[in-house]
Amino acid sequence: MKKMVQIENVGMTFNTKNGPFTALRDINLAIHEAECVSLIGHSGCGKSTLLNLIAGLTRPTSGVLLANGREVAGPGPDRGVVFQNHSLLPWLTCYDNVYLAVERVFGAREGKAKLKARTSAALALVGLTHAEAKFPQEISGGMKQRVGIARALSMEPKILLLDEPFGALDALTRANLQDELMNVMEATGATVVMVTHDVDEAVLLSDRVVMMTNGPAATIGEVLEVKLPWPRERLKLANDPVFTAGRAAVLEFLHHKHLRRAA
Repeated sequence: MKKMVQIENVGMTFNTKNGPFTALRDINLAIHEAECVSLIGHSGCGKSTLLNLIAGLTRPTSGVLLANGREVAGPGPDRGVVFQNHSLLPWLTCYDNVYLAVERVFGAREGKAKLKARTSAALALVGLTHAEAKFPQEISGGMKQRVGIARALSMEPKILLLDEPFGALDALTRANLQDELMNVMEATGATVVMVTHDVDEAVLLSDRVVMMTNGPAATIGEVLEVKLPWPRERLKLANDPVFTAGRAAVLEFLHHKHLRRAA
């Protein structure tokens, strides 16, 4: 299967007023086409830093990082990013927030009719056709996140990067959006890399869960392969032994690393 993300011996050190700070070291990971990989670990373990490196928002201080076979030299339309903060422009409607991204990526080679069709299709994919004329202040937090996901998907990225996209939402809305994301992954076949603090979310949505050691100088501690078939239904998985074992393995890793840090 094609490797969509290749991370080889990557390290990241920041220059601070107190001297160099090594956030990541010796990161080696390959992520394959149509795979969903979650990054999980305690606060300060470099999860978001690693996601930002894949996005091209920062450059590694050592090692090589490839996305879709090319070295990551900066942001690109092949990688769509969704943050915990939806970052919608408040003076634009839901439709126009998505259209802005579509126009930027495809505007030079496609007419307005095609751009509008792309925008409408992206909003339909996340179930927001009925809200496309609303402004961000007129919709719920969960709907705002769905607009953010639609905006990222509208660019037809090969790789979808999610930085705790549901972290600020209530439990019911979070569960609904997790189900929505599973539907989107099945419909688009996108490769997904997601940062999360939620163990159940990581196991439910992922093909593999990458567990990070504590920072500073964090690295990959363990990788759990989630051997659950797709599509997945959360209610059926509640008592599934594979789901239960995966959840226990992640919790055990996080618990032991927490004790080690506190010792």
